Amino acid sequence: MKKIKGLDVLRLGIDSHQERIVYLNADCHVVQSEGFTSHSRVCVDSGSDAIIATVNITHNGLISSHQAGFSEAAWLALNLNGDEAVIIKHAQPVNSMSHVRSKLYGGELDYSACYEIVKDIQAGRYSDIQLSSFVSACTADRLSNPETLALTQAMINVGEQMSWDQTMVLDKHCVGGLPGNRTTPIVVAIVAACGLTMPKTSSRAITSPAGTADTMEVLTNVELTQDQMKTVVDTEGACLAWGGSVSLSPADDIIIRIERALNLDSEGQLVASVLSKKVAAGSTHVLIDIPVGPTVKVRSFEQAKKLEEKLISTGQGLGLHVVVHRSDGSQPVGRGIGPALEARDVLWVLQNSDQAPEDLRDRAVYLAGLMLELAEVCESGKGQDKARGVLLSGAAYDKFKAICEAQGGFNEIPTSSHQFEYCAAQSGIVTHFNNRCLAQLACLAGAPNSKVAGVDVLVRLGDRVEKGQPLFRLHANAKGEMDYALDFLNQHSDCCQVSGETV
Repeated sequence: MKKIKGLDVLRLGIDSHQERIVYLNADCHVVQSEGFTSHSRVCVDSGSDAIIATVNITHNGLISSHQAGFSEAAWLALNLNGDEAVIIKHAQPVNSMSHVRSKLYGGELDYSACYEIVKDIQAGRYSDIQLSSFVSACTADRLSNPETLALTQAMINVGEQMSWDQTMVLDKHCVGGLPGNRTTPIVVAIVAACGLTMPKTSSRAITSPAGTADTMEVLTNVELTQDQMKTVVDTEGACLAWGGSVSLSPADDIIIRIERALNLDSEGQLVASVLSKKVAAGSTHVLIDIPVGPTVKVRSFEQAKKLEEKLISTGQGLGLHVVVHRSDGSQPVGRGIGPALEARDVLWVLQNSDQAPEDLRDRAVYLAGLMLELAEVCESGKGQDKARGVLLSGAAYDKFKAICEAQGGFNEIPTSSHQFEYCAAQSGIVTHFNNRCLAQLACLAGAPNSKVAGVDVLVRLGDRVEKGQPLFRLHANAKGEMDYALDFLNQHSDCCQVSGETV
């Protein structure tokens, strides 16, 4: 039998945002013989590794007829070095798509169906188009409680799981949507200073100005292996790591990317996303914070109540003790929005600085108090006093520094090179914040990729301001990014309202 001649590999350096893409010349013999077209799903075999990828066809000579070009996601997934030749053929059909089609037509997903879907997603067998159909099939409230439990369990079982010697392992999560709400590092420091175990894994931002991992990365290393994470927790009782580095519920990050691109929310998938990572991290007791407000993710207390019930019932099905707290989401928390600015606020609180944002401190102390009561460190109603005492004594800051040192060091916070103050056009009372607008403004200034970029909020709801008084300060590290953010601000001036009038 004649040996099939492989195609030479070419690294194109194209960021396809995790989607694995192979680029082929329209005149390539493999394209002609196999009948590939754009969006064909193919198996790419390097001899030592194989992946499923989506074909894009080129016509302008970017790729020669004897080459296969690769996006960064595909190149890294195949572990290529540039010397290989690859064989490309049609991929086998993704059989689990039959379950997705059934769900689209009103069918129910059992555990077996969920496991097959999630396993194929984690293995990279779903194209972005197929992923979009799965997300759409589950959007809004289309997942029942049994389906949500089945999906969560499947997401846990497809990834890796951690275990700990302690009988009680704590975690805390916020469902998001509220800029600057960086309570987690403070809560972890207080809880760990009380001798409890809290191996905290957090996400990076996808479309928001900062995730907890982005903020912590300003201060220390967050890319820990499981062994490193265990060493830090064994030494200090807690860690603050990026969840993506430890492969816990890996399919979740893929699903979230599609949800954000489509701007679709699913209660069931949100619950599965949150709780699968908690169980995979070995947690036994979890506190969930749900901010509620007109411009955050959860906009009404009715919606919050439904989400709370689903979180608690799913947790019970997994043997996980879940406590839910609904909080005020009417305005940003703290001053800073963006990694470095939020890190600064966190340190101010931990250091008991006079500059510490009072709302961030009070919110973190309240949540830490709930966790101490959950862990039965103190009686019901006494947790907040205990948490505040640990913070004021300096023990929480000492513990936070020790965690950072154990993870690789404690860094200085960088500052921006470009700043702009946005001022009130009239005197009056601050009556409204548009959280989504402020978050987008911080992103356009460069956050989270630029750690120093973001927004400093200088006023609170109910404050009396004078004409010309600064309402917030924009930070950017490049003039172009500052100009881009200011263009947006000139067209979307409802970030902050004074006396009911837009400024």
